[in-house]
Amino acid sequence: MNLLKRLQFNLSYFGKAPWDTGITPPELYDFIASHPAGHALDIGCGTGTNVITLVNAGWQATGFDFASRAINMAKQKIKRAGIQANVFTDDATQMKKVHGQFDLALDIGCFHGMENKADYLTQLTRVLAPGGFWLMYGFFRPEPHLPPHGLVDADLDMIPARGLTLLSRTDGFDKRERASSWFLYQNG
Repeated sequence: MNLLKRLQFNLSYFGKAPWDTGITPPELYDFIASHPAGHALDIGCGTGTNVITLVNAGWQATGFDFASRAINMAKQKIKRAGIQANVFTDDATQMKKVHGQFDLALDIGCFHGMENKADYLTQLTRVLAPGGFWLMYGFFRPEPHLPPHGLVDADLDMIPARGLTLLSRTDGFDKRERASSWFLYQNG
């Protein structure tokens, strides 16, 4: 991700970042209710809302975001919640600080904004345990020729080649009436 985009995201956290609602989505609660607790990775964790939800549900949760301002806010929220969770600054296309295998990788709005989705998927499959799940939310580009913010069919076509099997897809629309979907994939 380029420096200007990183700066814009960091600056957004000095106000109310529009994508950071502070509310855990029902799709994550549904996943938690139907799967045993394990190790979870929140990719693009923002201010840590879902990391806290996962820990409170018995998961060992780790989160990262490329926006250092968001990570500082997440550390404060985690401390106030009185829980143990590891959050840090990292890049989803490199995941240099991510170690171990995760039973769940959560991505709410990160993959769809990646310029280099292939590198993201390489890192995802590196850290996702065999049989692990990738719960991903993203919206679609209204026109495939537009800049890479949003999913296109070619993005989804590259996922099965990485050994990830689509278990479910729920289509809908986001607050701005963009077509969006929740995806649940399983590794292996």
